[in-house]
Amino acid sequence: MQETILIVEDDKDINEMIYTHLLREGYKVTQAYDGEEAIQKLTQLASFDLILLDLMLPKRNGMEILQLIRRDSTVPILILSAKDSDLDKALGLGFGADDYIAKPFSIIELVARVKAALRRSKQYSNAVEVVTQPLMLQLLDLVIDLENFTVIKNEQTIQLTAKEFQILKLLASSPNRVFTKEQIYQYVWNDSYYGDENVINVHMRRLREKIESNPSQPEYIKTLWGIGYKAGGS
Repeated sequence: MQETILIVEDDKDINEMIYTHLLREGYKVTQAYDGEEAIQKLTQLASFDLILLDLMLPKRNGMEILQLIRRDSTVPILILSAKDSDLDKALGLGFGADDYIAKPFSIIELVARVKAALRRSKQYSNAVEVVTQPLMLQLLDLVIDLENFTVIKNEQTIQLTAKEFQILKLLASSPNRVFTKEQIYQYVWNDSYYGDENVINVHMRRLREKIESNPSQPEYIKTLWGIGYKAGGS
């Protein structure tokens, strides 16, 4: 089946360049040039396999669009932005983006990132399909439903992104094991780790904010300084 990509970019030259190259790669591509048009395309059309999202958009900014998408979708989102500060990267990743590409970028690199994100997403979806019966993990009072990809605490469902869920699943599946940041990255992102701790740190902080009663004194995910992370209660 032909994979579908939505480009949300207000610079027409950049939008058209990306559009042309992705078409050549065999993807079905839809274009949007501002935040409101992006929301219309997301509402009117069938779901996309990947979204390329600029941060600085007219009418509705990229961060707002990102948060709206993440309310009910785990579609891979790659941010495109001239903002190249660590804070902007942290915010984008923290709100649920899967990758961040700073402008100006190489179209070869962008296409490679798109292919990698789609490959990871497909592998993740295939993993979901092979589950034939309900599977649960228990981490202290957290109930992790591996079939429905939900986490329940005190009878309340906690909304996690796909990456956050995979991190929690990894740690809870091996409660006596310490995982390095490299191991977590390779498992969750299914890609080589180049020492960019910011991605892991942001996702870990966001995960703790959602599951911990006091993120500054975590119970479910323990940090072993200089080594990595492990599940609490073990």
